[in-house]
Amino acid sequence: MIHLFIAMTSLIGISVPTQRSLITTDIDFSRPGFQSGTLRVPYSHNRSAYGHIPIPIAVLNAGAGPTVLLTGGNHGDEFEGPVALMKLAQRMPEMTISGRLIVIPALNFPAFLAGTRTSPIDRANLNRVFPGTRNGSVTEMIAHYVDTELFPLVDLIFDLHAGGASFNHLPTVLAALPADPRQQDQYKTLVDAFGAPHTMIMDLLGEDRTYGAAVARQGKLFFCGEFGGFGSCNPDGLLIVEQGLARFLHAAGLTKEVDAPAAVATRLIRVEGARHYLFAPRHGIFEHSVKLGEIVQAGQVAGRLFDPHAPWTAPLTLHFQSSGCVVCLRSFAGVEPGDCIALLASETNWS
Repeated sequence: MIHLFIAMTSLIGISVPTQRSLITTDIDFSRPGFQSGTLRVPYSHNRSAYGHIPIPIAVLNAGAGPTVLLTGGNHGDEFEGPVALMKLAQRMPEMTISGRLIVIPALNFPAFLAGTRTSPIDRANLNRVFPGTRNGSVTEMIAHYVDTELFPLVDLIFDLHAGGASFNHLPTVLAALPADPRQQDQYKTLVDAFGAPHTMIMDLLGEDRTYGAAVARQGKLFFCGEFGGFGSCNPDGLLIVEQGLARFLHAAGLTKEVDAPAAVATRLIRVEGARHYLFAPRHGIFEHSVKLGEIVQAGQVAGRLFDPHAPWTAPLTLHFQSSGCVVCLRSFAGVEPGDCIALLASETNWS
């Protein structure tokens, strides 16, 4: 009866799910040596009934050792990570490693090509749809493939970000100690090896749909960072990423030599809940009164919000609720109610 059902569904064009993900690839992750290819995301649309979206991927497999996954372009308007990973992919055929290195320079490829934070196809934010859905939209299928096919293969994951078009961000590793105490020393060692100027313990106010949350559910070590903004490729941020990754891969045991200067001590900071966020209470044009990296005090003026429809009225002055270092500033002057304008963080320690 089962065989008859499968035969009948095939005849009328209905497929029976037999694979974990609808995304396929020409990469054999177990094959030794270097491979380049694509992840093929099914995409049937008006211009291409049987089409797919090819997401470039590079893999170098040298046997025993850790498996490291490096991704960029989770948001398509963040370019320091993708550029660093494209340069790394070009060097991979000549690299000598112990283990396996998987590099996807632009994970949300449609958004990356469009230079937008979210996908131009389904308007979804890849970093807010994990664990994704097998039969979902394009972005949901990408998240599902990463969660079900890639995460189980790897030991360490580094997802590279920046502030994108709407933010400028201090160069910062975003850190969260793993729940397993046996992993915490290794985690701290790798954070120190990367050597970002800042390491920020983030508070996403309960958000659990992120890439990092999905990694944590699988018990793997996850690293993330913000290295620029304004929708540009900041040369200082790019250099931090390239040198940091070289030290990170060496400390992870993947490479035997490191072509980068020694790491400087990172400054540990922490986002402490909603009091460190500044949100726009209404529509308007915002004038910043502080600069990125500035130390501010509770009650200090953050800026002024002007009403473009009544320019003769006094602006609304906004103040910081708490003291801290300005780690992130909105780049767009125009704001709507609920837009994040600034983010602070305070000096802290791991405990």
